[in-house]
Amino acid sequence: MPSSRFEAVDEAFKKRPIVVDAPAPTTSEYYGCNVFNRKAMREYLSEDTRRRIYESSEQGVILDRKTAEDVAAGMKKWALDKGVTHYTHWFQPLTGGTAEKHNSFIEPFGKGEAIEEFTGKILCQQESDASSFPNGGLRNTFEARGYTAWDPSSPSFIIGDTLCIPTIFISYNGEALDYKAPLLRSEIAVGKAAEALLEYFGIKDDRVVAYLGWEQEFFLVDSALYAQRPDLIMTDRTLIGHNAARNQQLEDHYLGSIPERVLAFMRDLEFECYKLGVPIKARHNEVAPNQFEIAPVYEEANLANDHNLVLMAVMKTVSEKHGFKVLFHEKPYAGVNGSGKHCNWSIGTVSGIGLFTPGKTDNENLMFLMFVSNVLKAVYDNNALLKASVLTATNAHRLGANEAPPAIISTFLGDQLRQAFDELLSSTDMVKLKGKKTYSLHIPQVPELFLDNTDRNRTSPFAFTGNRFEFRAVGSSANCSNAVCTLNTIVADQLVKFKKAVDARVKSGIPVMQAILDETRETYRASENECFDGNGYSKEWKAEAKRRGLDCETSAPKSYNILTDKDVVALYKRAGVMTDVELEARKETYCEIYSKKVEIEARVLADLTANHILPVATSYETKLLDNVSKMREVFSASEYKQLSATELDIIRNIATHISDVRDLAISMEAACDKANSAKSESAKANAYHDKVIPYIERIRVLVDDLEMIVDDDMWPLPKYRELLFIR
Repeated sequence: MPSSRFEAVDEAFKKRPIVVDAPAPTTSEYYGCNVFNRKAMREYLSEDTRRRIYESSEQGVILDRKTAEDVAAGMKKWALDKGVTHYTHWFQPLTGGTAEKHNSFIEPFGKGEAIEEFTGKILCQQESDASSFPNGGLRNTFEARGYTAWDPSSPSFIIGDTLCIPTIFISYNGEALDYKAPLLRSEIAVGKAAEALLEYFGIKDDRVVAYLGWEQEFFLVDSALYAQRPDLIMTDRTLIGHNAARNQQLEDHYLGSIPERVLAFMRDLEFECYKLGVPIKARHNEVAPNQFEIAPVYEEANLANDHNLVLMAVMKTVSEKHGFKVLFHEKPYAGVNGSGKHCNWSIGTVSGIGLFTPGKTDNENLMFLMFVSNVLKAVYDNNALLKASVLTATNAHRLGANEAPPAIISTFLGDQLRQAFDELLSSTDMVKLKGKKTYSLHIPQVPELFLDNTDRNRTSPFAFTGNRFEFRAVGSSANCSNAVCTLNTIVADQLVKFKKAVDARVKSGIPVMQAILDETRETYRASENECFDGNGYSKEWKAEAKRRGLDCETSAPKSYNILTDKDVVALYKRAGVMTDVELEARKETYCEIYSKKVEIEARVLADLTANHILPVATSYETKLLDNVSKMREVFSASEYKQLSATELDIIRNIATHISDVRDLAISMEAACDKANSAKSESAKANAYHDKVIPYIERIRVLVDDLEMIVDDDMWPLPKYRELLFIR
């Protein structure tokens, strides 16, 4: 039975028959129906209140208390009309997910009566426990107070019976304890820096924003099989499991027909997402079996990120209704491709000028080359920082594993753009950029194809793809705010430096356009080592990247050290994005989360081996020993010696593996205990990386060997051949 009128409407919609005289609603008819968007505002807010809301979200104008009260009143009426009973400040703590505390609209009134109450004060600010979320030492256990504050630029929405209000999360002293606050600051920084450069080209009063289009990869696994895998339940990945004979080597799953059961899940998911205004555009099979991708139309970065987090939450609930569990872990299965969240990032004006889009005039193309060269310089100068924004305990399994992308941040430009920059280096004049070329297949029925300005390079973690940069290194489970905030910040800082250099040239008497051209040339020259269009998987590239000065560190804990580097601290301060205290807290938090995730894996693996694998292996060993003993009674001594030799070798192999696994598990737990005694979170994370992970890897090899030896009927866990294929 539906628990509310809201759910009843949904159920009625799903059951509505599709007939000629009563067609089902088109997507556009119900798109955004559960979002307090401009359509809803026009019905529930006055014109003056709407204008102030638009000014707040678009121009950063601070809302006064009266406006907040008017918005709260309209939002409450809209929510109640939708059958909503609760509200929550929806925020993004440093766990990487989202958090919410539901409060009822009901307030006692009089004697035994109640009213629905929702004020401007409640809308704008709530208090939350700031010590129970990761905070990197910013708050002690006894210092619990923190605040959530409304973000008017991201519209409120309804999930179930609850009104969700997007908010930032800060400590009592004002430090950011979430991912949204720094992202919003970084968007302001990159917008202002870009707007200052646009004035050179006569473009004024046109706000610049960062745009994001994410591509969410994920795995689906049958719920019944998931429930039989303690490692999946506890860590989101299989800590043991021998590769299936068939996995992705036939390349038949990629872009193949979506299994009907999965398609039914995707249809329901899209229905729920469209109601929440999440503009899902693409759905398809990915490379690995049971791996899929969903991608939206690009949006302003803050809203796009909120929508990604909404999608991930909705996916979990919808998948369960279809008998699935969704896996966002970057590497849930060994031996097949992992999952990423490719972040297609760009900056542009709200009027529609893409700053990474080639133009039709020399000035437009100069502006394009200017912005692209500054991105290259920012990424080159902050190579290690950009990697630290995506390198986690889970994503480390995927990066550098000979799949997109490697753990070295380089940039793919493509032939045409590289040629344009090469010409710029060898000339003092403006280069001519070629438009898209056509290619005929000489088949009458097939029209000419328009080729993009660049090819694609799947081995590049940061690739230019025509009008944007595709940051492929972001992990599928990540909150993409961290990566986008880092990009915004480093580019903003570089754009400010560029403007100062151009102004200095102009002051010395050089014409403005020539000064921009000259500085663009030198900016690209200084970042040329960042550009690599070849095979990022090759061993030769690793050596070449090191020679070029690119960061080649693969240890996540060591990568986090860059966050407290004095130059990085100064960069974030200049941009107004984070303080030294906030950066130190993030380093501590990332190290703490890294240690905890590795420790959980180690403890779960120790439990699996002790209580699941070794008892079964011992039982099978006993079964073989019993068989060998009975063979002695049946065969002659010479026959017994010949026939039992193979089985005795298997028994010895099992016994050796059992002994080795048991010893390694004991040593692994001791290593965890020792790591936990480290004096700092950084030292602890390094100990888990250097001392504990090798045990996890060695135990896996031995257990996977046992899986191929022990009787299939006795093996206690579902195998890859069962987990990887939808039935």
